[in-house]
Amino acid sequence: EENHIGGLIFSKGGPVRQAKLNNKFQALSKTPLLIGMDAEWGLSMRLDSTYAFPWNMTLGAIQDNSLIERTGQHIGEHCKRIGVHFNFAPVADINTNPKNPIIGNRSFGEDRNNVTQKSLAFMRGMQRAGVLANAKHFPGHGDTDSDSHKTLPTVNFPRKRIDSIELYPYQKLIDNGLSSVMVAHLNIPSLESRSGFPSSLSENVVTNILKDSLDFKGLIFTDALEMKGVSKYDDSAEVDLAAFVAGNDVLLISQDPAKGIERIIEAYNKGKITEDRLAHSVKKILMAKYKVGLNNYRPIITNNLYNDLNRLKDDLLYEELMENAITVVSNQNEILPLRNLDTKSIAYVEMGDDDGSVFYNELKKYTKVHKIEAKRLDEILNKLQSYNTVIIGLHRSNANPWKDFEFTPKELVWLYEIARTNTVVLDVFVRPYVMLDIKTFKNFEGIVVSYQNSEISQKKSAQLIFGGIPAKGVFPVTTGANLRVGDGLFLNELKSLSYGLPERVGMSSERLKRVDSLAQMAVDSLMTPGIQLLIARKGKVFYNKNFGKHTYKGNQVVDSDDIYDVASLTKILATLPLLMELEEQGIVSLESKLGELIPTLRRSNKSKMTIKQILSHYARLRPWIPFYINTVDSISKKPLPKYYRRKQSKEFNIEVTNNMYMRTDYMDSINKVIKETELLETLKYRYSDLPYYLMKQYIEMHYGKPMDELVQQHFYKSLGANYTTYNPSEKFSNTQIVPTEEDTYYRHQKVHGYVHDMGAAMQNGVGGHAGIFSNANDVAKIMQMYLQKGFYGGKRYFKSETLDKFNKCYYCDNDNRRGIGFDK
Repeated sequence: EENHIGGLIFSKGGPVRQAKLNNKFQALSKTPLLIGMDAEWGLSMRLDSTYAFPWNMTLGAIQDNSLIERTGQHIGEHCKRIGVHFNFAPVADINTNPKNPIIGNRSFGEDRNNVTQKSLAFMRGMQRAGVLANAKHFPGHGDTDSDSHKTLPTVNFPRKRIDSIELYPYQKLIDNGLSSVMVAHLNIPSLESRSGFPSSLSENVVTNILKDSLDFKGLIFTDALEMKGVSKYDDSAEVDLAAFVAGNDVLLISQDPAKGIERIIEAYNKGKITEDRLAHSVKKILMAKYKVGLNNYRPIITNNLYNDLNRLKDDLLYEELMENAITVVSNQNEILPLRNLDTKSIAYVEMGDDDGSVFYNELKKYTKVHKIEAKRLDEILNKLQSYNTVIIGLHRSNANPWKDFEFTPKELVWLYEIARTNTVVLDVFVRPYVMLDIKTFKNFEGIVVSYQNSEISQKKSAQLIFGGIPAKGVFPVTTGANLRVGDGLFLNELKSLSYGLPERVGMSSERLKRVDSLAQMAVDSLMTPGIQLLIARKGKVFYNKNFGKHTYKGNQVVDSDDIYDVASLTKILATLPLLMELEEQGIVSLESKLGELIPTLRRSNKSKMTIKQILSHYARLRPWIPFYINTVDSISKKPLPKYYRRKQSKEFNIEVTNNMYMRTDYMDSINKVIKETELLETLKYRYSDLPYYLMKQYIEMHYGKPMDELVQQHFYKSLGANYTTYNPSEKFSNTQIVPTEEDTYYRHQKVHGYVHDMGAAMQNGVGGHAGIFSNANDVAKIMQMYLQKGFYGGKRYFKSETLDKFNKCYYCDNDNRRGIGFDK
């Protein structure tokens, strides 16, 4: 009210506080105020509870500049929503000095063309949103080794070099409609003859070069005048006057605005500042206010402000940005993406002072990965001897782009020693200049630069390592002979599952809330104690949530790593893939008869049944046979001593549940019952478990190995389906296995860690029709392999023709919808 200032800049607080202050000060001002902010990577640069996009250096690794334009637009929309008219961005500095203490990660990189194109894209996006861009720090702060907040840095290059490098982005931005420029506090002898004279106060820099040579007509801001790079030069009022005389239109953060205004008025009254000079800046400022709509000013509405500044579409964009930025810079022997998981034993070693748990948990979605920790180098080297692949993650704070990023001396020693004795994939979640510490790539089979330690960066990097997404990024700077600007290896995806937001595959996060409600209703109404629910589309898991607990009365909540008895899914998770493999190899055909495959059936009523018929459930087989009935008392339903013992022995060796062992020879009785069972009178579709007893019998006879070993060797290990198994108690703690039921009719105890199906239990837990335990993520891998016609994770398990053959309805004309093993 007293000084009639023309604008404000806010540098801390929260969004609601900022909005209220904006409204308050706008109401006090006769002429609406221009509001500016440093929001280089979003409002979070200055305000809490707002969105943070990736640093510019991360964006510099992206080749698709339309993504940068979208980033600028999103940031512009956030600025506009909170009443900010000028965003002091993009940073157009070309960071050619790796030791630059203040620019670094804020720059798009060291290549002038890349920095220019990124700056142009960012500017276009932001100005499309109705927020004016401000390129900084003119004429170029990228090759300094000191911070102008603390001192006056020197740029000691000839004019020719500055014209060709530092000024290059500005000329292109100006030619394409740049709204404003911020002039830095720099000592540039080739541009200003006065020694130690700040560029922000230099008429030659501001007027002769920026206005005249580059023909810039937009607003010119000084950098903050309270910074030591200029404030130490003279009294604050003299600094303000000198900045205006030099040609600046807006004096940013004067140390003493009242004195500065007084000094400028005094100079005007004495004729040192002409009416034309004053009017020139005033008209430009008023024009800027008109451009941003201040002629029709409306207060900021604070309702829903937080949600408007933290939108789903911002997360969607962030995902795309990281997928396009993460860079593979070394890939010896094509170690990446990791494949042939059946041959890999993988350890993860975490370095740095920040959390890498998101990365580790994402790695574990693909296969078994063990986190190895130790206090001494010899201890960790000893532990790593059990593994043939080691992933090392360097995690440093993602709080701001100035945080420490180097390896500590101890970390470097450990890093080189681990790499010398192991196959190593190094993944660094810090600014790219960390690679200056890596003097040789010799012992690093794979190196990935993920740029920052955000949750999305960690997730996407893990997905890249296992081929869930391709590698697209290019290195934005040079860090030595090993790694130069523009380097980057492009890797194709392996058609493994990836993970992301629903909208990436055309689904709706909002509508999926109905799925949440239905699942929770099922738990609340005691339909089930707990649920593990995963949904994927187009190879991307976009929904993976857990509800409820392991049991109705227990306290253990369901976790994604918990495993369930998946019952009849065993048919297509175990028996069918083994059979498809045999068919593709020509060992069996769909027309093969049971009498040909299983000698004991040659003279039975099942001898002439074909694989096609029985697996289409079109063979007059009975739906099921309760084999256990004959082994329990007809009245008490308790197991008969003739068939069961509480202790294991050679004669009683089949473990049907805890402390309950069935006669070893009873399996022969099961096969005999199946052989002698009468057929149904009418040939029609009738679902039956019996074909899978028979196919299991044949498969084990053919290979001379039990089904549980076969399915692990042929499929699960290479798929990374390490939570999928028969007899889970042999591999997992019972705390990770969800109980199935309270059995009151056969075993008379809680079935926990043992298969629920009685027939499978009587086969030592390994049935062709039941017995598999798994989690949602592993089942999704196998289903995705089927959807991809037998291909997954870089490996072809079946030919597409084989899938088509089994996934065909052969008896549709007979009112039977089934395929061979698959429902239709």
